[in-house]
Amino acid sequence: MPRTVIPDIPALKRFVGHEFDPSPWVLVDQARIDDFARATGDEQWIHCDPERARRESPFGTTIAHGNLTLSLAPYLLNQCVEVRGVRLVVNPGIEHVRLRAPVRVGSRVRLRGSLIAVRELKGGAARATFRCAIEVEGETRPAAFGDFHVVYYP
Repeated sequence: MPRTVIPDIPALKRFVGHEFDPSPWVLVDQARIDDFARATGDEQWIHCDPERARRESPFGTTIAHGNLTLSLAPYLLNQCVEVRGVRLVVNPGIEHVRLRAPVRVGSRVRLRGSLIAVRELKGGAARATFRCAIEVEGETRPAAFGDFHVVYYP
């Protein structure tokens, strides 16, 4: 799927209301879940113990941490949209975030989104707001959604 290329920061405003092609699918395997668990100290069995999760979890397998799913958003969004003429990109936060469905180990996720607002900042920078959903392949409900903010600095 082609990535939308925006020629520079001022051109962002022309893309408000535009829905971008979705990102490529990304595999959420047990190694990724385990790495995230070690990095955050959240090593609950529902994430890290496949045998126990198979026996006791309502999901029948391990699932990704909700914050792992959200942490993929900057990478996935960058697969959808490239803004040229940028020296620094900062992700100041996510608003209206909801975790709606589990991401089972072995699932693939992707991001689908649209640019809903752009606010000009000092020095030619801009804060863009993307309304995004992180989809799970084969599922009807997104795993997560929210308004992702990105500040682009020239």
